[in-house]
Amino acid sequence: MLKYLLEKEFKQIVRNTFLSKMMVILPIMTIVVFPYVTSQEVTDVKVCIVDNDRSQASQRLAQKVEASGCFSVAGYEPTYGKAMKGIEEGSADIVLEIPRGFAKSRGRGEEPQVTVAANSVNGVRGGLGSQYLSAVIAAFAAEKGGSEARAAQGMAAGAGPATLYRYNPTLDYKVFMVPGLIAVLITLLCCALTALNIVGEKEAGTIEQINVTPVPKSLFILAKLMPNWAIGLLSLSFGVAFAWAVHGISPLQGLPSIVLFSAVYILVASAMGMVISNYSDTMQQAMFLMFFFLILMMLTCGLFTPIESMPEWAQKITTLNPMRYFTRAMRLAYLRGSSPAELARELMWLGGFAVVLNAWAVASYKKSN
Repeated sequence: MLKYLLEKEFKQIVRNTFLSKMMVILPIMTIVVFPYVTSQEVTDVKVCIVDNDRSQASQRLAQKVEASGCFSVAGYEPTYGKAMKGIEEGSADIVLEIPRGFAKSRGRGEEPQVTVAANSVNGVRGGLGSQYLSAVIAAFAAEKGGSEARAAQGMAAGAGPATLYRYNPTLDYKVFMVPGLIAVLITLLCCALTALNIVGEKEAGTIEQINVTPVPKSLFILAKLMPNWAIGLLSLSFGVAFAWAVHGISPLQGLPSIVLFSAVYILVASAMGMVISNYSDTMQQAMFLMFFFLILMMLTCGLFTPIESMPEWAQKITTLNPMRYFTRAMRLAYLRGSSPAELARELMWLGGFAVVLNAWAVASYKKSN
């Protein structure tokens, strides 16, 4: 009996041209486009410079700021007040004021204080922009005792700490985001397809033909689950391939963990779609319920903001979010090459969600004989 149910499901999938397009378009949008859209890296920060010293040293500082690659000089203003008008009008993001006597203070071995005023209406842009600018100023101040070569020798001799960035040495934001976006891709595809497929059959009336047969509820749920499981693994392969081809991001030695966790999480996402469809009578109801839970899951899974930075009550809520454990497992498998044994806690949580949600899907399905 399962054979014929699966044959029916796969025939429906083949006939559905929209599904075949979504299986290609959704990975492209999620893995190729979204990493650039969701990036929190700050570039092209507009700096307005107030040079009260007008010396060679102040000009070199201005040139160093512009040559850093993160900033563009929006203009030079004679006074701090006029520069602040640029921030108020939106033509500048940061004001850099160089005081009088800047060059003389450097010549005496002192550290002249420059003023950095950032527009913090956009807190991320203002905060990171001012940090970048402070780093450029600090690098320029390190040159006052000699050339950059001397400064490098001093660091090598132990004059300052050396920072090593493990697992993401270039601090590329896409390396951090892409594994999480693969989790989003699988969630959207498996949950949405399952929910809309069953509700679509309800609206068309074809599901009533199944309901009057002696097909057990568990067998019906299994027949719906297996094709979506295959589609989920196919979308995973598309996501991994696009991440490697477009962004040059590939799992270290974590491919077995990625496949294992994805196989379990597909069962979770598909079961969620089944539960939603069981409580929905129309496509509109299913879409509202689905997007409500998907948005809530994405916002609390640690994809965009660290869970540790959330309030304590919100952190407790995230323990009920299966996407949290899958996102963490994907990132650790991608960046660190973590094995399933190292991710045993996440695997246990996802396995528990799979059992509970699939049991719920079977129990909540109303079958009339």
